Amino acid sequence: MSNQTKTGVRAGTAPGQGRLDGYFKITERGSSVGREVRGGVVTFLTMAYIIVLNPIILLQGQDMNGEQLAGGNFAAIAAATALAAGVLTILMGVVANFPLALATGLGLNAFVTFSIASQMTWADAMGLVVLEGLIILVLVLTGFREAVFHAVPSQLKVAISVGIGLFIALIGLVDAGFVRRTGVGPVPVELGIGGNLQGWPVLVFVLGLALMIGLFVAGVRGAILISIVVTTLVAILVEKLANVGPAFDAAGDYNAKGWNLNVPAWPSDIVQKPDFGLLGQFNLLGSWENAGVVTVSLFIFTLLLADFFDTMGTMTAIGAEAGLLDEEGNPPNTKRILVVDSIAAAAGGAAGVSSNTSYIESASGVAEGARTGLASVVTGLLFLVATLFSPLVQVIPNEAAVPALVLVGFLMMQQVKGIDWDDLEIAIPAFLTIVLMPFTYSISAGIGAGFLAFVLIKVVRGKFAAVHPLMWVIAGLFVLYFAISPLTALLS
Repeated sequence: MSNQTKTGVRAGTAPGQGRLDGYFKITERGSSVGREVRGGVVTFLTMAYIIVLNPIILLQGQDMNGEQLAGGNFAAIAAATALAAGVLTILMGVVANFPLALATGLGLNAFVTFSIASQMTWADAMGLVVLEGLIILVLVLTGFREAVFHAVPSQLKVAISVGIGLFIALIGLVDAGFVRRTGVGPVPVELGIGGNLQGWPVLVFVLGLALMIGLFVAGVRGAILISIVVTTLVAILVEKLANVGPAFDAAGDYNAKGWNLNVPAWPSDIVQKPDFGLLGQFNLLGSWENAGVVTVSLFIFTLLLADFFDTMGTMTAIGAEAGLLDEEGNPPNTKRILVVDSIAAAAGGAAGVSSNTSYIESASGVAEGARTGLASVVTGLLFLVATLFSPLVQVIPNEAAVPALVLVGFLMMQQVKGIDWDDLEIAIPAFLTIVLMPFTYSISAGIGAGFLAFVLIKVVRGKFAAVHPLMWVIAGLFVLYFAISPLTALLS
């Protein structure tokens, strides 16, 4: 006998649950409401750091008038960051039904802070971000952005996923202090400090990673979430007993053995009234007058290309990890995903917190079982709640959350077997894509190098017709992208 009723609701489920299941295709994708909720919570915990980190980055810069963003109001930037992330992530879940969360893009916010804002006012800089987002939206609505995605060979898409896996694993190791920059000599990175693991925060990270791996291989449901919560509690205890303190104190002094971002101490005030005064603080066309047409055009192009291809790589990696890609390596509802992501770029500028984009940390929620947009709705709601409970969010140290990135990096690395390493025409571009993402700390740089190598090898072998017309266009754009600095200097 069928387990479906005449109304399409599964027997034994409440009508509301049936509608939820049908809308998000939870059962169809082999998931459950519980797994989606857990996945959404894990994604939030893994990327909640942006609520604190984005204000830190944006407040390091000054505009052409020597002013800080929002007058140096940390709380206002944090509240706007959480609000924008919450609304846009919910939109991704409801419209695109994809387990992908969005927030202010790291790298993009630094580019806005240090390169763009210094040549105009903050309102002008955010207006430029809005403009870039609107341009991307037009490219999506005209079908160009999706066409580019489909023009990329499927094995290069696999390489993008693998490269991102290594990239986020490195992010986790660096954020935990397990891997650090040497700052001197020919070797760029090393283990811990001077080749040795030192400090309580690193020990907390190692404990969290060991616990997460142990729970995961034992098949414990909620392994990632359990590990983050337990490790956070351990971190709070460690801070209470050892009084470790932050890596950077109020005076800007550096403590190499301190907590990387959040100091895990229970806050005196759990609820804090949010300040949304930063919303709408942008000037759409002011940048053209202050910085000039050529400079602004180059700024827009740089933002455009980074947004354009970072998202393509991220959604491919998430789709692959969730088992949602079709035979050509495309995720479901590709156009809807790209539309929401494009709106997010503009919305981030309109909120005054820089371009919002898709987060690869969403893979941690997928590893916890997320397969649908319901997980994104959960993540988004938690971001909205965080606008009120931002002190509570700051309890979770990076060292407790980033073990999830290392584990997810392993899971994404497994896809490397989908690349034909005997075929040099795909193996060399795939190799460059994979290694350059972590080595340059940039998704776009890895994608660009891989695409250029792919076209070059086809040309050398005389296989011009084997290159999709759009791949020629992309290759030309990436030549400009890599040459942006000398071009800027030349044209200035």
